[in-house]
Amino acid sequence: MSTDIIDRLAGIEPGSPLDGLRRRRPDAREHAQRGYLALFPQDTGGGTGEVSLVERYAVAAFVAGLHRDPASARHYDDLLSAHDPDLAAAVSAEVEAATATGPYGIYPEGPLAAESVPGPVHRVGDRAALGERLAAALEHAHLLVFRPREADPQALRALARAGWSTTGVVTLSQLVSFLTFQIRVVAGLRLLRTTQKGPRP
Repeated sequence: MSTDIIDRLAGIEPGSPLDGLRRRRPDAREHAQRGYLALFPQDTGGGTGEVSLVERYAVAAFVAGLHRDPASARHYDDLLSAHDPDLAAAVSAEVEAATATGPYGIYPEGPLAAESVPGPVHRVGDRAALGERLAAALEHAHLLVFRPREADPQALRALARAGWSTTGVVTLSQLVSFLTFQIRVVAGLRLLRTTQKGPRP
């Protein structure tokens, strides 16, 4: 099995038609893998900056859970569980409480206001289990996944109050953005794989 994370999550075997399809876009494949390794470094001897690896795994497990992609959710939950099983259980509970169908969001008054769709605002239930910093990160991740049009300075101030620096907020946003991309690519490739196999007799 390929070590490429998208191949692994999509169940793409080396030499398969989908493997051949991905090989037609080697730059895209390489950049996606490099993005994953940059956000979730395998060798943490040099540190991971202002966002710890455990925090990254926690946000990833939460975001993957919100997207309801079983393979991706299991992958990041396993990574988090290997480092902190109690935190993994707390994040899993938040996924259950925060799952929704979006996107939602309210546009300001103007030509797009008619397209506003009110939706749930998630507030972490067990803040003691997560800590204020991570609780704020999960609430912000929920905002970016389901109500991105409402990401405003007030939302950023909430992160700052919880101890997130500007650099940390940028990393958090990159995590959510990359995961959304990765999960959608995986889902699309998995659908193609199923279509290529054809219906079962």
